[in-house]
Amino acid sequence: MRRREFITLLGAAAALPAAAHAQRASGKSSIGVLMTVAESDPESHARVAAFQQGLADLGWKDGQNVRIEYRWSASNSEFIRQYAEELVALAPDVILANGTPAVTALKKITSSIPIVCALVQDPVGLGLVKSLSRPGGNVTGFTFVNPELIGKWIGLIRDVFPHVTRAALIFNPKTTPFFYDFLREIEATRRPAGIELIALPVGAPNEIDAAVNALGKQPGSSLIIPPDPFNVAHIKQIAQLTGQTRLPAVSVYRPFAVEGGLMTYGPDTPDIFRRSAAYVDRILKGTNPAELPVQQPTRFQFIVNLKTAQSFGLTVPPTLLATADEVIE
Repeated sequence: MRRREFITLLGAAAALPAAAHAQRASGKSSIGVLMTVAESDPESHARVAAFQQGLADLGWKDGQNVRIEYRWSASNSEFIRQYAEELVALAPDVILANGTPAVTALKKITSSIPIVCALVQDPVGLGLVKSLSRPGGNVTGFTFVNPELIGKWIGLIRDVFPHVTRAALIFNPKTTPFFYDFLREIEATRRPAGIELIALPVGAPNEIDAAVNALGKQPGSSLIIPPDPFNVAHIKQIAQLTGQTRLPAVSVYRPFAVEGGLMTYGPDTPDIFRRSAAYVDRILKGTNPAELPVQQPTRFQFIVNLKTAQSFGLTVPPTLLATADEVIE
């Protein structure tokens, strides 16, 4: 870490107890928000806007009857940990945690502050909650993807690329190590017939090109880009590489298809943030998070980049195009 960043963080930490005291003295409710990506990320701006609108619809206005403290971690695992500590030190009434790394970081340091997770993966398997129906602790909220969705992605690739024999899941083990468990579970219980599902770990930006290029040289290969703060930060690079290598790929993130990737299929994330506001509202009004069931996505978005498919020499079945929410031509 650069010296200036360290001094800034140290100074902020020293001011936290006084800030928490002032916050309590004001009589306002308080919400902490920990985002795993950079503040400049446009998709996350849409999510935060949906959260703010959801709160406004329920009568909560930042600066009037509630104070909201935001922290943006810029896809940096160390910043996620540091900002989690900052928010816990502020002692808010509830924390909205975006993404599994944020939820796990917060869970390690507080068992008393309610945490509403937005876009968490496998909360039961990771020990964040006892069950989806009865979380039983200080964590509840909304999931993002599960092993079943990985199967859906593979099915979409096979619809467009019938000769697929291999699907690689790209992720950063530093931020999302649990994908190894996802892959083992799929291998043991629901492996798609005739398709090898493999891990494609990348630990740094300069490893992406080599990993994707090597995969693209293997006949029958495809790529899956799941939720990961690292993937979000480099989604344009990954999309452009799949185009250069003519690699059929699908991602959970809309910008992937917009930037030239083949397909996007995933939950409507602004909708999840809007729904998260309702849980925050209930907790601020006294509901115990242990009694709020963890909910799964109910709305999904499917985008096909038809221009990319045609450049790959692939045919998208008309029945598949008919189900798309958006077709890029």
